[in-house]
Amino acid sequence: CYSSPLSLRLPVCDHICKRFFPFLVKQFSKNCNKTMHKEKEMLFKNMQGFTDPLGKLHLLEIGVGPDTNFQVYPSNSCMTYMDYNPNFQNFLLESMAQNTHLHIKNFVVASAENLPSVSNNSVDVVVCTLVLCSVNNLRAALKEILRVLKPGGAFYFMEHVAADRSTWTYFWQQVCDPTWRYVGDGCSLLKETWKDLENVGFSKLNLQHIIGPLFLSIVRPHVYGYAVK
Repeated sequence: CYSSPLSLRLPVCDHICKRFFPFLVKQFSKNCNKTMHKEKEMLFKNMQGFTDPLGKLHLLEIGVGPDTNFQVYPSNSCMTYMDYNPNFQNFLLESMAQNTHLHIKNFVVASAENLPSVSNNSVDVVVCTLVLCSVNNLRAALKEILRVLKPGGAFYFMEHVAADRSTWTYFWQQVCDPTWRYVGDGCSLLKETWKDLENVGFSKLNLQHIIGPLFLSIVRPHVYGYAVK
C-alpha cells in the first residue's frame, strides 16, 4: 500500500501545530486581554452572586489556554481547569504561581464535548473565553456545560464569531478559514455561536454582540455574556 510523502508529513505537521499553538494563543491572548480587559471585568462582575451557601465559588474553566482570566476571578474561587491540548499545562502552572489568591483543584485533559470527570450539577460557574470557536460539536459541548452546572448556575462566555454574512469581513473569514483552522488547531472563524446558545436550553441568556478592538478584522466580531441553567 503506497503512502504519499504528503500523507506521511501530515501527522508530523499536526503534532508541530499542537506544540506551536499554545505559544500562538499566549501572544494572541495577551493582546486580546489588554484590549478587552474592560469587557472582561464587566462580564465577570456579577460572578460572586453564584457562590454556594458557604461562600465558595466552584468554577470550571474549559479551554484554559495560557489563562488570562485569573486576575479577574474572585478570590474565593475553587477551580478546575480543562483543556484538550496538554501542551497548555505549563502556561497554567506559570499563571497559578502568579495568582496565589485562587485555589486550583485540578487540571483535566479532555474535550468540551465530553467531561466525564465532572459530576452532574457540581459547579457554580463554567467559563469559556475564546474556546468555543475550536469545538467540533458546539451543541454537545453546551449540553455538557448544562449537565455539570448546578441549577441556577451560570455559564460565562466571550467568543469571536462569524460576521454578518452581508459584510466584507465575512467574505474574508470564509477565505481565511481553512488555513486558520489548520494553524489554529481547529479554531474556526465562521462559528455562529449565538444560535446554539439561544436554543440549547438555558433558562436565561444575557448575550451581546460587540466588535472587539483587535488588529485583525476577521476576529473582531464577538459575542459575550452569561447564561443561567
